[in-house]
Amino acid sequence: MSTKITNEEKEHFKSIEEIECKYLEKFYYFLKYTEDEMIFGFNTKENIREDWIEKYKTGISNFSVGAERIIYSLFNGKGIGQPNSSPVGSDLFFETKDAFVHIDLKTVQTRNMGDFTSSIFVGRNQNSYTGKIVVRGKKARKYEASLPYFYNNAKENQKICLTYFITILYEEENLKILNINIICMPNGSLYPMYGKKVLQAGKNPDKTRFRFSEIPNFELLNNKKRIKVVYFDESNLSSDQKRRMHFFEKIYNSQK
Repeated sequence: MSTKITNEEKEHFKSIEEIECKYLEKFYYFLKYTEDEMIFGFNTKENIREDWIEKYKTGISNFSVGAERIIYSLFNGKGIGQPNSSPVGSDLFFETKDAFVHIDLKTVQTRNMGDFTSSIFVGRNQNSYTGKIVVRGKKARKYEASLPYFYNNAKENQKICLTYFITILYEEENLKILNINIICMPNGSLYPMYGKKVLQAGKNPDKTRFRFSEIPNFELLNNKKRIKVVYFDESNLSSDQKRRMHFFEKIYNSQK
């Protein structure tokens, strides 16, 4: 733990991790249950490949747009919660009986695997983890997230803010899906426990990355991971790619 915390605080933090874990596992099993439909949906682009492939190569289109349609349609079709129209939040933002849930999709090409294997870019509107970012050789800087720890804080209808990222690694040339994960970023009120391990400096001063490789586990829950590997196509990874994907491979094999 980053700082010494009291037993009362520890119990409070544990209750937050329990609800984070509850929804992580719910979403993971939902994605596993719909894996066939998800992969089928990703492959529907092949039916009209000649109509879009040239535009994609010139940068007019983007793989993530199509992938988002598939993922979000599955979640919306499930009716997990009430979608919320707040202009501040992730692309998928809904309310359940005990939480407000943000889910965002991140897609990365294999040539940019460095942006996938240990940390991912996160926007201010996608997380509640206000804290300090350690910048090599410089003084740590303050980072202000836009989401609250709790919605309707201190009111009768207070509910926790939860943040999840679905990450997809794909091959640039043939758009083959190689890896799909769902990751839970800690609620900002857990900063006294996780501290500066969560955040990493982005390419610009106002940008940040979620350094999930530094906190793969729920700190107060036994044998519970903050990362769940939904899909891992080892057969289509080169030896170098597989080496770089060892972090996810280890988690994937532990789930079997």
